[in-house]
Amino acid sequence: MTRVLNGYCGYLWASKFCGAFCTQQEELELPYELKKYQRNPDGSAPPELVAVSPLGKSPLITDGEVTLAESGAIIDYIIATYGNGRAVAKQSGYVDNLYFSHYAEGSLMPVLVLKFIFTVVPKKSPFFIRPFLGFVFGQLDKQLVQPQIVKHLRMIESHLEKSESIWFAGGEEPTAADYQMAFPLEAVMSEIPDFVVNSPHIKKYVETVQSRQVAVLLVVSKQTDS
Repeated sequence: MTRVLNGYCGYLWASKFCGAFCTQQEELELPYELKKYQRNPDGSAPPELVAVSPLGKSPLITDGEVTLAESGAIIDYIIATYGNGRAVAKQSGYVDNLYFSHYAEGSLMPVLVLKFIFTVVPKKSPFFIRPFLGFVFGQLDKQLVQPQIVKHLRMIESHLEKSESIWFAGGEEPTAADYQMAFPLEAVMSEIPDFVVNSPHIKKYVETVQSRQVAVLLVVSKQTDS
């Protein structure tokens, strides 16, 4: 009997985990089932998700007796267990793959989350303090967050420009670094596109990632319809 990987994601992680998980499984030709759970209005996990993960966190996967959370750990586990040599960086790209697979959530995502918080909190606040919070958070964003985002994107653009291929580790196919970096760069392109106006290599990277995801979605759609 073929083992089926089960992927679980809540609404906050749906676009990230579903995209990376489905793309990875299809490219590695692994059978899988994706389960989405809508969180409660207060943001807490529904009972079905808590039954799988006591912390109610997502994304996570189950693989036989293994239950594993954290997207980076999930990606590494799948590559190590089922990759059969695929999605592994060549020796010359080992350090780049190692760095960017950790950098994505360790350095880049926290800055983007701050950008999100400083943008959303004033809009969600009571109307009588909204102008004040909008001004304060706007100044914090302008002085603290935006310069950091620019610095990060310059570094990423420079790396992709020097890469031997479209991928972060410079190989012929994506590695863990790409499955991790795809989401934050897609978020930048869709939410704050002005930051990448002069970043042709980032744009090309995201376009390549999205074209592969579209192909995966077509495969999933055909499987669902059959």
